[in-house]
Amino acid sequence: MDQKFLPLFPLSLVVYPNEDLNLHIFEPRYKQLINDCVNEQINFGIPSFIDNKITDYGTEVKVLGIEKTYDDGKMDIKTKGVSVFKMLDFEKEAPGKLYAGGTVETIINEEIAPEEITLELINQLKKLYDILKVNVSISVQSFKMFSYQLAHKIGLSLDQQYELLLITSERERQVYLLEHLNKSIPMMEEMERTKEIIRMNGHFKNLDPLDF
Repeated sequence: MDQKFLPLFPLSLVVYPNEDLNLHIFEPRYKQLINDCVNEQINFGIPSFIDNKITDYGTEVKVLGIEKTYDDGKMDIKTKGVSVFKMLDFEKEAPGKLYAGGTVETIINEEIAPEEITLELINQLKKLYDILKVNVSISVQSFKMFSYQLAHKIGLSLDQQYELLLITSERERQVYLLEHLNKSIPMMEEMERTKEIIRMNGHFKNLDPLDF
């Protein structure tokens, strides 16, 4: 597998391949990191920081551009996820740098799932948004690694998002998301029924007589 040394920028989030991520950079070490990445045309890694510790897995990202640079050196940048990695070692400060670095190993991902699983996932997603009464258009950019397009849009916890990152099969990732939706949708439907009962409390009710 491909191994490389990357500048590292731990964050309390999970980034996925092909995901667009906007960041506001203000710490001196990360201003240096971004400037190095732009000047040397290299990528950096975002290992997830969960439960007060840096995890072993993260995502390599590339800088798409610096949108704005402030007078004090702070900057707004656009980045995009490239690939998942496993961190083999971690240095709190890369040689001669303020920021962290480490050797990472790129994880090979299976990218396509069976069509029937993907269609079921889309149907469940539509049902979720109907329950939530949110008008979200489901725009399928590509069925390639489709799970990553949905991962931040169905209410996964940070731990669940990280669990998804560790799954290397697109089929298994979509099954994971389906299982989450199959559990959460009935709970949400029950909550909606409960809210309707609460709203009806105090109103006149037209009840059919019971036939004993």
